[in-house]
Amino acid sequence: MDDDAPLASEITTRHLKRARVHALDGGDEPSKANGNDRENQERSSDGSDRSPNPGEREGSPDDFEEIRPKTKRPRPAEGTSDVPNRSEERLIEVIKGNGKHISQAVKQWVERYEKNPKPAMVELLMMLFEACGAKYYIREEYLDETDVDDVVVALVNLARKGEIDDYQGSKKKEFKNFKENLASFWDTLVIECQNGPLFDKDLFDKCMDYIIALSCTPPRVYRLVASLMGLQLVTSFISVAKRLAVQRDTTQRQLNAEMKKRVDGPRVESLNNRLSATHEQKLVIDEMMRKIFTGLFVHRYRDVDPNIRMSCIQSLGVWILSYPTLFLQDLYLKYLGWTLNDKSAGVRKAAVLALQNLYEVEDNVPTLSLFTERFSNRMIELADDVDVSVAVCAIGLVKQLLRHQLIPDDDLGPLYDLLIDDPPEIRRAIGELVYDHLIAQKFNSSQPGPKGNESEIHLGRMLQILREFSTDPILSIYVIDDVWEYMKAMKDWKCIISMLLDENPLIELTDEDATNLTRLLFASVRKAVGERIVPASDNRKQYFSKAQKEAIENNRRDLTIAMMKNYPLLLRKFMADKAKISSLVEIIVYMNLELYSLKRQEQNFRTTLLLIKDAFFKHGEKDALRSCVKAIKFCSTESRGELQDFARNKLKELEDELLDKLKSATKEVIDGEDEYSLLVNLKRLYELQLSRPISIDELYGDSITILHSFRNLDDEVVSFLLLNMYLDVAWSLHSIINSETVSEGSVSSLLSKRDTLLEELEYFLNAPPEVGEGSKSGNQLACRVCSILADVWCLFRKTNFSSTKLERLGYCPDVSILQKFWTLCEKQLKISDDTEDEDVNKEYIEETNRDTVMIAAAKLIASDTIPKDSLAPEIISHFVMHGAGIAEIVKSLIAVLRKKDDNVSEIFLEALKRAYYRHLELTRSDDESIKSESFQECKNLAARLAGIFVGAARNKHRPEILKIVKEGIQYAFEDTPKHLSFLEASVLHFASRLPAPDIRDVLKDVQKRTENVNAEEDPSGWRPYNTFYESLLEKCAKNEGIQDEKEWTTTRQRGRPRKRQNIEGRRLFDEHRSSDEEDSINTSDQEDAQVEGDEEDDNAPLIHSLKSASKLRSLRVSRQEN
Repeated sequence: MDDDAPLASEITTRHLKRARVHALDGGDEPSKANGNDRENQERSSDGSDRSPNPGEREGSPDDFEEIRPKTKRPRPAEGTSDVPNRSEERLIEVIKGNGKHISQAVKQWVERYEKNPKPAMVELLMMLFEACGAKYYIREEYLDETDVDDVVVALVNLARKGEIDDYQGSKKKEFKNFKENLASFWDTLVIECQNGPLFDKDLFDKCMDYIIALSCTPPRVYRLVASLMGLQLVTSFISVAKRLAVQRDTTQRQLNAEMKKRVDGPRVESLNNRLSATHEQKLVIDEMMRKIFTGLFVHRYRDVDPNIRMSCIQSLGVWILSYPTLFLQDLYLKYLGWTLNDKSAGVRKAAVLALQNLYEVEDNVPTLSLFTERFSNRMIELADDVDVSVAVCAIGLVKQLLRHQLIPDDDLGPLYDLLIDDPPEIRRAIGELVYDHLIAQKFNSSQPGPKGNESEIHLGRMLQILREFSTDPILSIYVIDDVWEYMKAMKDWKCIISMLLDENPLIELTDEDATNLTRLLFASVRKAVGERIVPASDNRKQYFSKAQKEAIENNRRDLTIAMMKNYPLLLRKFMADKAKISSLVEIIVYMNLELYSLKRQEQNFRTTLLLIKDAFFKHGEKDALRSCVKAIKFCSTESRGELQDFARNKLKELEDELLDKLKSATKEVIDGEDEYSLLVNLKRLYELQLSRPISIDELYGDSITILHSFRNLDDEVVSFLLLNMYLDVAWSLHSIINSETVSEGSVSSLLSKRDTLLEELEYFLNAPPEVGEGSKSGNQLACRVCSILADVWCLFRKTNFSSTKLERLGYCPDVSILQKFWTLCEKQLKISDDTEDEDVNKEYIEETNRDTVMIAAAKLIASDTIPKDSLAPEIISHFVMHGAGIAEIVKSLIAVLRKKDDNVSEIFLEALKRAYYRHLELTRSDDESIKSESFQECKNLAARLAGIFVGAARNKHRPEILKIVKEGIQYAFEDTPKHLSFLEASVLHFASRLPAPDIRDVLKDVQKRTENVNAEEDPSGWRPYNTFYESLLEKCAKNEGIQDEKEWTTTRQRGRPRKRQNIEGRRLFDEHRSSDEEDSINTSDQEDAQVEGDEEDDNAPLIHSLKSASKLRSLRVSRQEN
């Protein structure tokens, strides 16, 4: 350690005159025997060349048991005067107050110090101790003889006894400004003393000795307050040093000018003396700053308390920025680099923000070159930090590095992965980086900007980026969403339209580019009118301020004006392109249709509507049809006057034309011709019926005829026939329910349609389509049958119509139909959604997966359409068999059941039995892996169901748990030893959640059941019983009660999950570093890298499955203009 470094790492006992010091509470003298209490506090090494190793965080030693500071007692009233005398008010009271009188109190104290230093010094030191929470008094006459070590030991003993107050951490209102006031006091004191006591080598030297010593003590409150005071002193010293530097430079210029006139003289001598004195004062103030840095900072920047570490790094950033002549050197910069690996997010963020401020100053960059070389990789890694706020700040820091061209483009590959990261804050930050660096190319000062329309240039560069995602529209939307806020060209509607229409293009668009530009236009339109284009994690409703609403209306107006004349041109050009037409057609939904009349553009509106109608009949894809229906419906409801009449007429014409086409296609199928025309028009009718009722009475009869006569129809044709029949029934029911008067004929007609539809659906239950486990052939039709059946049963459930005039509309399926329904559902649950089948149309795949089937079945229970005992156990028995999607559906159903009826023990037990029955069926197989897997599924189901009864629910639901255990034991002993494995697979998980007395009763019960049984005849058969008995016996003996099943407890991470990274140790000065120190850095890095692990795949967001790292890492726009 340096000779001039004060008390830093340990307090040593020295043979000095015993200080006559007395504590206020009893005058106890500090014991020198306690001087070694802090020997283990820190390592006695030069901390200035060490990295922050978490294993070496400084703080309280093991033998120090810190007692929490006592609550501050209210101060007694001070006299009877309403206006106290400020000169008599104690300094600590001024600091505890609102801070208005700090300046006055400091001036008065300085005056007292200049008149009589010792009493004033005692007063200041008492304030210092009280600020730390300790009441301690040093006698004026013994001030010079008092040893700092002895005083600090006495203060530590006060903390050990709990006789201190914590003003810094107090929640009381009167102390809310304590931290700010304390810093303000020391700052004001330094400024007030800068022309006098600051350089007397007594006042501040003594204060610094006590502050440094207190910052190295075990009590956290001492370290926290002392660090605050010490750091503030350096900050205040910097302002004095800067003033002295300016004064010295001014004096030097005056001296140089004077010496040109005469070599010597009184004026020259005076300037020389002033220059010498100013220089000497600056050296003194610099030395005072170094003293606090080496004595306080180098230890506290690696304190165990993250708040202390964060304060140190924040202060260091301020020092380097405000006083670079002393602090802008690698000796100090390395601490910022090391703390980039700190395990506390707040400390990492403080280091990143400090570096951001440094790189913003152009003059600092050359000096930072070595630092940048050492730590730039870590800065880039922090852009993917587990803490979102740190990651966002780090991305801003990377932008600074790019602006100064300190890192190559090749290092940015991993950053582009974050364009589709989960937290939107990170995506937006990366979007800004991509815009500045790749699109606007703000950091490329070496090349002149290209000539031409800026919007068109920026859009061209954006299209280069989107080429990487052409095959995945979802990823394209994410990238557009990230960049949209910063890229004004995305709202330049005229430029985008001009590029799509090839009007004097600066960039020639390929078909791929045109598709991407169409997606960009549609996404940008939705963003401009306040819609989300990327799903939000919280799904909260958006609320807009008055200014935002006005901006949205202005965007809508600008869009409409730009599109009015060009909309028909765009639709004509891309009419036959199914990749573009759906996006183009739907844009009209976001326009202000009233402007068509105000701008006298009625003819363009009519032309646009006719083109949309043509697109409806030209395409048969879901997206195009859905967009056309949405657009025409919007025009018929949101337009006004003649335009609305025109839109409604066109909608009616569209319906009539569609029905005519369907009749013709139906006749063709009946005549034995191709089914394609019928399928396409059925899809069109389906999309139309989803939004509005259409009378298809005649077509309904034709559909029944086709289904009866042609049982070998394509599954997709049958699916859409059934869907359209169901929608017609649903709209008919809706009409009857909402009518004031209901005719008998309409009810009879509805009943006839419903019964006919049910007959057709039940046909497919009796003769189900072939569903293979390795293929999806036949699966789509089976899914449709299950979902339509469930919907019809829910619509006509008896509870809806009981005790009403429409009671005869109520319907409930019988048990045999329900059993066939569930059998078909089970077959589809066995088919994985990941199964690929090229022959299956994936257009409506989200409506025909196994999640849809499970939702249909669960809906019947949740809506009380059927008795819960009929299907609920079957559904719950599949809880853990088919992945996270099915598990969430079953979990939601259980929540509904418990809300309706708190006692679900019978359903749970029956579910366990059915899962166990499936296991018994599989035990006949010779494949041991299948038997083992099915048994594990039984155990997993029991663990998941038992896990519902956690915490306080265990006591509340003890009777339910006990009932499951007793009846489960009864079931297991009905057929011994065949069913005994049910004890281990299912009952054990519930029994282990019972209190110890109940467990003893259970043990007595099972023991009694085996009194007259010879288990030796079949040892393997009775092994599950022994396992069950021994497990409960062990729990009962240890009095553990209940242990949560950890394998089914998913802990949600608060941060962002990241893969473990092996971060190389950061070493700024190889020649000054020992191997131990290097190891300490590596250890720190590895521990920080292990902070978060990857979440389970089941909980991963959907977007993760869409990532393509290799694709994203290739995301790079050429810096050269073609």
